[in-house]
Amino acid sequence: MQDFFGKFAGKYCMCERGSVLTCSLYHHMRNIAAVIGFLLVLTTEASVGDSSLSEFCSSETKECLLYTPVCQTEEYEVRNLSSTKWVTTEETSRIMEMATYTAFRRLFKYITGANENGANIEMTSPVIIKSKTNKGWFESCTYTMSFLLPSEHQLNPPKPTDSQVSITEMPGMNVYVKSYGGWMMSYRARDKESELMDSLESVGAMYKKDFSYAVGYDSPMKMFNRHNEVWFVAEGTPVCPATPA
Repeated sequence: MQDFFGKFAGKYCMCERGSVLTCSLYHHMRNIAAVIGFLLVLTTEASVGDSSLSEFCSSETKECLLYTPVCQTEEYEVRNLSSTKWVTTEETSRIMEMATYTAFRRLFKYITGANENGANIEMTSPVIIKSKTNKGWFESCTYTMSFLLPSEHQLNPPKPTDSQVSITEMPGMNVYVKSYGGWMMSYRARDKESELMDSLESVGAMYKKDFSYAVGYDSPMKMFNRHNEVWFVAEGTPVCPATPA
């Protein structure tokens, strides 16, 4: 943005060397561009931050996805997420565990050097897996796995060297969230997805029903106090009925 103003307004200043007003306007425009750029950086970094700022983000990672609470019921909560960049891959399989194993290894190679800079990138949490809802048992399905990029790579992440890996941007949005502990096995993820859908249907909530996110915060090495979630993307104003006294 500053380069644009520099090339355009800078030339104009050269043509109007005697015009103090014109050059003052040029410098004012550059200052505005700098402030806008600074605010964009702050907004991006605010959505990815210190794991200690979240009660359930794993101590295994330095940074995790931060959010703004919107409302909460006994069955679910609503969070507002800012726009963030992720590194993403897809894998198709009849069994979620097989697809996610392959997808995880592919993404792990990206953060350990399979990128145009050969950079080692810090692991973050959570890992999210997008898939269609109401899948039949052993039905072939495409699972889209994503690693959250750390704050230092949010603005300009290195390009993957694997054609099956890409950088994606998740837009800002509200999500309905149901949390659960233990291990994120396919049957548990399906059960929690169904429970959240039932809760949302019972209150007339509007949400994107074609897909959900299975969300995991812990590595396989963590044995206790594990935290998992299922997300649905909210549409319109989120619904959180008050619990009767």
